[in-house]
Amino acid sequence: MRIRLVAIGCRLNSGEMDALARAFAAVGHCVVPSGEDADLVVFNSCTVTHRAAADSRRAIRKLRRKHARAALVVTGCYAHLSARAARALGADLVVGNQKKEALPQILLEAGLLAPKEPMPTDVVPMAGASGRTRAFLKVQDGCDNRCAFCIVTLARGRALSRAQRSVIADINGLMGLGYREVVLCGVHLGAYGHDRGDAAGLEKLLASVLVETDIERLRLSSLEPWDLHPRFFRLWRNERLLPHLHLPLQSGCNCTLRRMGRSNTRASFRELLQAARSAISDLAVSTDMMVGFPGESAAEFQQSLEFAESMAFARMHIFRYSRRAGTPAADMPAQVPASVAKQRSRRMHSLDARMQTQFRRRFVGRKMDVLWERAQAHGDGVRWSGLTPNYLRVVTDTDDAVNLHNVVTETAMLAAVEEGLLGEVQPRAAPVESTLGSALQHPHQMYPQPAGQ
Repeated sequence: MRIRLVAIGCRLNSGEMDALARAFAAVGHCVVPSGEDADLVVFNSCTVTHRAAADSRRAIRKLRRKHARAALVVTGCYAHLSARAARALGADLVVGNQKKEALPQILLEAGLLAPKEPMPTDVVPMAGASGRTRAFLKVQDGCDNRCAFCIVTLARGRALSRAQRSVIADINGLMGLGYREVVLCGVHLGAYGHDRGDAAGLEKLLASVLVETDIERLRLSSLEPWDLHPRFFRLWRNERLLPHLHLPLQSGCNCTLRRMGRSNTRASFRELLQAARSAISDLAVSTDMMVGFPGESAAEFQQSLEFAESMAFARMHIFRYSRRAGTPAADMPAQVPASVAKQRSRRMHSLDARMQTQFRRRFVGRKMDVLWERAQAHGDGVRWSGLTPNYLRVVTDTDDAVNLHNVVTETAMLAAVEEGLLGEVQPRAAPVESTLGSALQHPHQMYPQPAGQ
């Protein structure tokens, strides 16, 4: 069967779709890009904010129109919380998050997926649905926190960790497909192992991955700051663990943090960043910041803005508070007017732009390794885009004959540009040809995803 996979929202959603793509390909199905007809479409939805829920609704409508003859299956957080609405928009089948892992079997039993013989041994399964040279691997799901603004805890359920041996096996399998970087993902990644009574579960998992696999580059997705102890950063003595941490702050004001139900303070966050930066060279720290949370006064917002600036983040993901029924914050007094939240968002985005530029400029004149991901036509040649270990986006211009896909090169950073940094690949031995699945070896065949992180 010809299957199209689409995801919006978090890295976890993308990782789930990539795993599904590999499962389908392993039994002979063909995962197709957006421009081709499909017999089956699977959409992994998001509902973290009102905008994300609206994006999910628009995507369902668009997929229904574009693939009128295909079976349309909707899963993910929007589907979990709004199953009736998803069906009304055109979904033939809605699968909640708790049953997502069994999706192939559910599709078989529903008659929407045809059983097929395994692919011939000389055919390389497609590596994933996203087209990235980084593999997003889910190791944890669900969350036991009760942040006052968050609807995801209702959509994803309680925290659950995958078995360590299963994670190790998956990473070795991804290496066999040619991946050189793996990103470990979870709804509450820092709580890995906590559901089994192991407070140091994530630390032990990383130590085992570094010993039991040869993955070249290992990256972590979002980590709640209160889950980490300064000793955790000793793991970065191994350079395969990449110097990038995403630590959601949400607010730089203690009063706002308390109303949000967050477990960190300004002081604890500052101390954690100091410990991390002392232990990890060239560390990039990104964060999430929310503006317009109920009760946020002008003074509280100013505190938050000034604290964020003092932390010198490499990047901020900025969100205006989204009122979500079923969360404690939805019923809080002193809801901030939308016009005020928009103005605060503009100020926070202006700070973010300045900090991003400052961080990039620190690396101009340096040489760094870059894992190249994708390319597009640029002038008379091609402009490649890739990532440094500390998550800086780098672009470089080549002629049409050069294929950098899934290749790591030493690259000189020439200047800060709109995309990130302009780099120049340094002369060295001929690059190793990409070993990712054939569907990902050519930039024009990559599978774009809407609005992911």
